[in-house]
Amino acid sequence: MQNDYRILETVKSPEDVKKLDDSSLEELCREIRKKIISTVSNNGGHLASNLGTVELTVALHKCFNCPDDTLVFDVGHQSYTHKLLTGRFDRFDSLRKKDGISGFTRPDESNFDSFYEGHAGVSVSQALGVAAANKIKGNDNYSIAVLGDGALGNGMIYEALNHAGSCRTNLIVILNDNEMSISENVGAMARYLAVIRSNPDYYRLKANTEKMLSRLPLGGKEISHLFFSMKTALKNIIYSSSFFEDLGFRYIGPIDGHNINTLTGALMSAKMHKGPVLLHVNTVKGYGYELAENHPEKFHGISEFDVETGEAKNVSDSFSSEFSKIVCKFAENDKRICAVTAAMSIGTGLEDFSIKFPDRFFDVGIAEEHAVTFASGLSAKGMVPVFAVYSTFLQRSIDQVIHDASLQRQKMIIMVDRAGFVGEDGETHQGLFDIPLLKSIPDITIYSPSDYNQLEAAFKNAVYFDKNLVVIRYPRGGTGEKPEPLDGKSDSINFFKKTGSKTVAVSYGRLFNTVRSVIEHAGLNIDALQLFKISPIEKELFDIIGSYDNVILFEEGMKIGGIGEEIGFELCSRGFKGNFKLFAVSNSFVSHASVSQQLKQFGLDEDSISRDLIGYN
Repeated sequence: MQNDYRILETVKSPEDVKKLDDSSLEELCREIRKKIISTVSNNGGHLASNLGTVELTVALHKCFNCPDDTLVFDVGHQSYTHKLLTGRFDRFDSLRKKDGISGFTRPDESNFDSFYEGHAGVSVSQALGVAAANKIKGNDNYSIAVLGDGALGNGMIYEALNHAGSCRTNLIVILNDNEMSISENVGAMARYLAVIRSNPDYYRLKANTEKMLSRLPLGGKEISHLFFSMKTALKNIIYSSSFFEDLGFRYIGPIDGHNINTLTGALMSAKMHKGPVLLHVNTVKGYGYELAENHPEKFHGISEFDVETGEAKNVSDSFSSEFSKIVCKFAENDKRICAVTAAMSIGTGLEDFSIKFPDRFFDVGIAEEHAVTFASGLSAKGMVPVFAVYSTFLQRSIDQVIHDASLQRQKMIIMVDRAGFVGEDGETHQGLFDIPLLKSIPDITIYSPSDYNQLEAAFKNAVYFDKNLVVIRYPRGGTGEKPEPLDGKSDSINFFKKTGSKTVAVSYGRLFNTVRSVIEHAGLNIDALQLFKISPIEKELFDIIGSYDNVILFEEGMKIGGIGEEIGFELCSRGFKGNFKLFAVSNSFVSHASVSQQLKQFGLDEDSISRDLIGYN
């Protein structure tokens, strides 16, 4: 193992990177790729994005003095090389494991990690804030934002770029372009000029020429201004880079993002310019691992896999894959149904829909706010838009859900994937906040199915029976145990067992399957009640719950603002004299671990639920 990482194991900090010569840096990059592939194949994680940014990250740490210079990774999922170069090689095998290092940047993990990152589009705003603070303090430290071209679909990036261009700060924005061409380059001459412009000597010559022209006795400043206006116009014709320069940035690139010498030269050039700089870098997702290069979307976020074949080790059905079948089945017979995604067609199960119904499929990019408002427009003209989104990313569009969806009282369906614990992605991705954020919104219906039959039933209700905005939330992965159909009292209340007990256990979503399993296998004389429609909760439900002496509620969500809190408050208002106990997630952010470990942490696993219920048997 030591021979595999001969150079990498000696890198304890970025200072060690600065000591390496060119050949050693190239070998370091090879070792980093090997380590990342090996670790992700065992732990899961983000592979293609990290393989594409190895040379860029090495060059950044060679040219800048972190953490005095602040490095901000947009999303943070491409920071594995950064972790390996900042003293975390010895712990890297614990990536995404409980009590191990995170798959994203975390300041409490290392002082080289500037922010908690997990959502796209925030890096330029954060880096600009750092740069502004540096300027106020009078230091010359640099602030560097690294973002992928996909982040350019997020509106917050443009808000930040617009602001940054007017600020004379030491801000460098690195656009990691691994898919689409932002600046159209014209043949060999454009590539040659890009290399010339990324050379520090270019800026020295430019600065000296400007100084010389400005000192001419007759109209020197006017000549200088005219000369460089012509230069900028010609450059913009060649590079089509005027967008960024019109915003106030000095544009450099595009350059080869897998050439260390080119990268270090460009970064040193960027440091010489006092003011905001945008460095455009071309990279290849999955670089150095052929399977990931050929199928970068498959290796974006991946579970454990076989390095030789690239095949996932654990493949099973899931709510996402089942939703894919359901939405396609309904859309086959109902041409009003449209599907909307925010750059997550594969993750949310909409890939098949995009192939079968391309005219009714819309990928709006990383722009959840726009997705909701766009769907509102579709709805206004009689379509039935279905917006599939992870719970953590829906958080970004709550204003639009209130103003453009619910207030408009138009038919719209939001499929909330990854609701509840999500496991190894950690704090930035847990789906624990959608219920507290959504349930207070007027005229909204929320379902939380516990199995695939209920998922289809909820979708059918949403399309044909419910009015206005409907949310259907479901967890990452599958249902686990698939119980027999429940005896239903109404569309919103389902009973599993009613024995005349004085105790009832209440739950919803996949957690109800666990509660039911515990009662069944332990032979407990406890009734179990499932909530299918969790908002609005009907009066009949409160009448039933209030008839018990003991009400035990298990909720895979936040305790504050959750369904349990609402039920507890209503029972109290009705003068309930019995015992009410709520088990849910305390007011905290949940760190990365397996879903089973997270459930156990908050007393929501099978063993914990069994211990809690036995006392009421």
